Amino acid sequence: MKTTRHFLTMINLQAFVVVGLSMIAVYFCLLFELTVNMPTGLIGVAIVFPIVFSINAAYRRREEALSAYAAIKGHTVAMVFAHRDWIPNQDPDHEARMCFLAERLFVTLKSYFIDAKVHDQDRFDDVYEVFSDVSNSIETLRIAGVPANEVSRVNQYLRNVMIDFEKMRNILVYRTPTSLRAYSQVFLNTFPILFAPYFAYITEQHATYSGYFVAGLYGLVLVCLENVQERLENPYDGFGEDDIRFNTLDHYRHILPK
Repeated sequence: MKTTRHFLTMINLQAFVVVGLSMIAVYFCLLFELTVNMPTGLIGVAIVFPIVFSINAAYRRREEALSAYAAIKGHTVAMVFAHRDWIPNQDPDHEARMCFLAERLFVTLKSYFIDAKVHDQDRFDDVYEVFSDVSNSIETLRIAGVPANEVSRVNQYLRNVMIDFEKMRNILVYRTPTSLRAYSQVFLNTFPILFAPYFAYITEQHATYSGYFVAGLYGLVLVCLENVQERLENPYDGFGEDDIRFNTLDHYRHILPK
């Protein structure tokens, strides 16, 4: 049932439009006796190969974003532990302050990647404001008696968090090649119609409705492939089962107590 539900989410209004237009095109080709035995290998070269490349590129981007987000979570928790365990007198105020900053960081990251537009300067500034507050918090460790080399190590944690944030941001701002996506979208939607003479030829050679069935099947498959690529394109928008889930605080409540 879960697989069926996921598959049905790939079928949208665009799929019905393309399937309907392809069948209409087959009807007119039969009406005007326009039938051609076209090479089916063109489908793989012109359509399937580019869209599979796009899907693979979008999938790699998602995996890179997941890796960067995992590093952000790990280094942030490491900074919390440093504020808790590395201070000679075990002052709980340092841990509470860093826990608060970690929670702010996760909230602002979620806001930036899910709710913001690509060039939302205000939300971008909010993220770096948290980075600045974390940097100031790390400096209090020096005053509390933490050795300079340990303070430097915590600063390296912060540096890594900032680098991984920028990696995730690059994935948000820069997408898979725009020209390739435009090419795929145009031909994926028009190919079943352009191949209508071939589908009409199938109808003449075989069963009465075979051409209509093949035309509809081609249209459905190609539109579904396009929808898979589009849903993987932005791994932050929350539209699709494969997107990154920013529910970090739900799992880290016991590590980041209020």
